[in-house]
Amino acid sequence: MKVLVTGIGGQLGYDVMKELKKHGIDCCGADRAEFDITDFQATKNFIKAYMPDAVIHCSAYTAVDKAEEEIELCRAVNAEGTENIAKVCKDIDAKMIYISTDYVFPGTGEHFYEPEDSTAPCNVYGETKLEGELAVKRLLEKYFIVRISWVFGINGNNFIKTMLKLGTSRKELSVVADQVGSPTYTADLAILLVDMVSTEKYGIYHATNEGICSWADFAEKIFVAAGLAVKVNHITSEEYPTKATRPKNSRMSKNKLVEKGFNRLPNWEDAVERYVKLVLEG
Repeated sequence: MKVLVTGIGGQLGYDVMKELKKHGIDCCGADRAEFDITDFQATKNFIKAYMPDAVIHCSAYTAVDKAEEEIELCRAVNAEGTENIAKVCKDIDAKMIYISTDYVFPGTGEHFYEPEDSTAPCNVYGETKLEGELAVKRLLEKYFIVRISWVFGINGNNFIKTMLKLGTSRKELSVVADQVGSPTYTADLAILLVDMVSTEKYGIYHATNEGICSWADFAEKIFVAAGLAVKVNHITSEEYPTKATRPKNSRMSKNKLVEKGFNRLPNWEDAVERYVKLVLEG
């Protein structure tokens, strides 16, 4: 099997490439330097030159607040770029894994969203990621849509790295406590994606580390794991306004993973401990 991975300069793409190589799978990594996914001809030329059996599409525009101003750019990457890749996958009969987000849901209530639940994004980023999902579903039969949330990985910036940096100079921090979801460690997710791409168990999945927490809980765990004595003040979303609306409920059910014979990811607290240790040792 030959697998093409987009967005290898990002957190997830980097770990997916590592995992594929670990399994001895023929793989090719690409980022913006290799081809621009918003350019259909460039996308077609690059993918057809390699002729993969599957594409794991990790590339995305992820600056959530900036997306409220850069709407056209965000849509070009997340919606049109994804559609370009899906068109080529259809042309060469390749499988496609599209990485999506909890932001496709309205983020209300306290229930766990199921993969087939109604979508209603509350910001531009979520809207464009949903448009990417719809393009994949419209064009392909051999697809996996994998929704994730609160991502952290070794190759890039994320909430944990920000907290560790602030925690070395501050004894007290205020963090939002009324947004609840599950962190996703890219090294854990990469194992699942490599397992998934070798199957034909197509469909929409949710894949985050197990357990739920608020951003404030997440921060507290990070400081404990790092041995930093930082007091975390729990505040509301209204006390920390952002340009883009954030969902308050990002709980996603992972029951479908088990139903289809895939392993759930480890507990989020375990993932944080392993990741913090890696960052501090690095």
